[in-house]
Amino acid sequence: MNQNWLVTIFFFALLSVILYLSFLILAPFLKPIAWAAILAITVYPVYAWLQKFLKGRSALAALIMTLVITWLFLFPVFQIAGFLSHQALELAKTVRDLANGEGLESWKERPWVNELLRLWESLSFQSAVLEIDLKKAVIEGSQVGSAFLVAQVKDVAQNVFAFTVNFIITLITFFFFLRDGKIFCERIRSLLPMDRKEQAHLFENIVNSIQAVIHGSLITALVQGLLAGLAYWFLAVPFAALLGVATIFAALFPIGGSALIWLPAALYLFLQGTYIQAIALLIWGVGIVASVDNLLRPVLIGNRLKLSVLFLFFSILGGLSLFGMLGLILGPVLFALLAALLDLYLRDYARG
Repeated sequence: MNQNWLVTIFFFALLSVILYLSFLILAPFLKPIAWAAILAITVYPVYAWLQKFLKGRSALAALIMTLVITWLFLFPVFQIAGFLSHQALELAKTVRDLANGEGLESWKERPWVNELLRLWESLSFQSAVLEIDLKKAVIEGSQVGSAFLVAQVKDVAQNVFAFTVNFIITLITFFFFLRDGKIFCERIRSLLPMDRKEQAHLFENIVNSIQAVIHGSLITALVQGLLAGLAYWFLAVPFAALLGVATIFAALFPIGGSALIWLPAALYLFLQGTYIQAIALLIWGVGIVASVDNLLRPVLIGNRLKLSVLFLFFSILGGLSLFGMLGLILGPVLFALLAALLDLYLRDYARG
């Protein structure tokens, strides 16, 4: 009896140490693994259909899905990067022309430029009275700003490298989760001290929660991008289609959201002197595009998860605070799991 007791203690002590060391090994990769799991659960119905179409070739089906996900992510990224590079070159050319005295007349035709020039002359006159060289101060300030931006290049490069590595890890993990996901789930189920019905209910809640958050967020972002894109086109904003796609991606971010695109677009219209269009886009963005997020997301996510709007609100904010962008999904999922476990407790334990 004592020997069996010692063997049991040794086994669980050794298991605890191995589990802890395994956690330390996986800890740097938990976020890519979590994103891969979320993606795999989201697209698994499509993968299952593709696997059936390919007559059970799971590796080929997983590879095709991985390539599709990669293309869906990289194509808009490269398009937006190309657009920003083009605009940066145009900006550099404009600044160079202005420095050489070229193109000043066309800029002076814009009312806001004239206002800025009058303000500059007024400030220059007042600073001259106080013996302050305003032009020199502006030049020194721009030099300090340039030095700061140059200093940030290293950090930006490091962040881009880390993101690239995490993205590659996510894709590799995503491939194996699709190909071997069924086996992984069966192994995890076998470790849970529940009967098969309770296990199935728990896993069903996990899948439904993740799919509800993903589908709700995507549908909301698509609607916002469509509405904003129509406004860009109607108000003659350049690159309306590209900005509409960018709005879809921006709408997925909980902080700023679609306003990260339509607000600069409204500012661009204002700087062009088209004040009516700028005000119209601003009203449309605040009154329609932003309202879609507040109205549609709780309906699509909260109703499916059977969570009240209040709990959904706190689950998203708390998840973001604890997990970052991953918390946008994990927060509501954890609350939904909590509700499922409480239901299980009330049904099987609370009543004896």
